[in-house]
Amino acid sequence: MAFWLFDFNFGLLLIRLVFGLAFAAHGAQKLFGWFGGYGIAGTGGFLESLGFRPGKMFATVSGLGEFIGGLLFALGFLGAAGPALMLSVMLVASITVHIKNGFFATGNGIELPLLYAVGAIGVALTGPGHYSLDAALGYQLSTPKLTWIFLALGLIGGIANLVLRRPSPSSPVV
Repeated sequence: MAFWLFDFNFGLLLIRLVFGLAFAAHGAQKLFGWFGGYGIAGTGGFLESLGFRPGKMFATVSGLGEFIGGLLFALGFLGAAGPALMLSVMLVASITVHIKNGFFATGNGIELPLLYAVGAIGVALTGPGHYSLDAALGYQLSTPKLTWIFLALGLIGGIANLVLRRPSPSSPVV
């Protein structure tokens, strides 16, 4: 019998807890102003400056996606629903904020949202493991078909968010 700390399922649990709870904390910053966050009003103002209007509505949707997605991911609950929410939010953040800043997080680059997105996809494709709420409840939501459907919905949700974006026209160069 393998020592439990060197178990595949324990590794998945560790990844889910760290990524999921950190992601949920980002949502709590947006929704509640916790952990040094700006809350709905502050996040809404920032999102308006990026072209997401009305900002408070987009802040609420983004915050809920991060908070609920992170918690679902950490708990290993409802199959790939949590990873799909994470993917959706990180796609939007990557394209609207981070990609223009290069790769590394030190320059506000794409590094962190890429890690969250790939971690979410990887765990979705692997399944949440034995130490998950889905396993404890006997849910069979990590089938390949359902996983791909959830991930496709996450991509579609992110793209729909980007389509709804209305950036201000650039000031003419004098």
